[in-house]
Amino acid sequence: MEIDLGEILTPTRESEGRWNGRPGPAMGPRLFGGQAVAQALLSAAGEECGDRLPHSLHAHFLKAGSAAEPVNYQVTTLAEGRSFATRRIDARQGELLIFTATVSFHINEPGYSHQQDSPYPLDIAASLAALQSWKTHNKDAGRSPIVERLQGRPIEIVPLDPGSIFGTRSREPRTGCWMRMRSETASGPLMHRALLAYASDMMFLRNALLPHSIRPGSNQLQAASLDHAIWFHETPDFNRWHLFATDSPWAGSARGLNRGHFFAEDGRLVATVAQENLMRPLAPRTDEGKLADAAR
Repeated sequence: MEIDLGEILTPTRESEGRWNGRPGPAMGPRLFGGQAVAQALLSAAGEECGDRLPHSLHAHFLKAGSAAEPVNYQVTTLAEGRSFATRRIDARQGELLIFTATVSFHINEPGYSHQQDSPYPLDIAASLAALQSWKTHNKDAGRSPIVERLQGRPIEIVPLDPGSIFGTRSREPRTGCWMRMRSETASGPLMHRALLAYASDMMFLRNALLPHSIRPGSNQLQAASLDHAIWFHETPDFNRWHLFATDSPWAGSARGLNRGHFFAEDGRLVATVAQENLMRPLAPRTDEGKLADAAR
């Protein structure tokens, strides 16, 4: 059955400042961080009575949420003027506070402009060909769990270098993925910003892990998103391809920093994202499942 991501991300208003976000689509037992970010963004926007759109979001993941349970969002307006408004969103499952964020809204107004260019060629056709070649020549491609999971997600993903995404050898901490909606939506500017927010938590943590020959999901690692920030420069059309160019400038103290830029096919820089993650090495285990002597 086809997933209507826009419908899932759209929260239901319970009362003034209170919104309910439905569960799904699950990517495991934990609530997907991108879903919480997008639902919080739309909950905050539901309290907006002007023409402002969200231009920045800063979130902290406090506790692991359940993918099977709805999330209640409490929105508090912190400041509201003619040009800007700032709102805080607290997300709970039952009595447990699992997530908090602030979202700033801004009217559309003219100003000076500049942007950096994409660090990679904006050639989706070449990336599609590289992915098909990798699938053809890699005998394990059809049995790879991450390949299967990506095919079931509502966001279509095409990596620039399939080996950096699906392989295990050490690589430079930088990657790129093309992303777009798997099924087109006729939604407006606010929803397309929410869809990008949802996608911005995908294929991100792995940048900080690439130099260490490890990938998310490994039993050698405890990984989780700690915080997440997005700056919207323009409204994306997420029915069309966007390149998410990402890198990790630093890792240490069981944490890794990741940053990324979304570029439209015509080269416009539409959003910037940053995230810090927990990437705690786990002690090696013996065949009996006990901690190895060296780790005691």
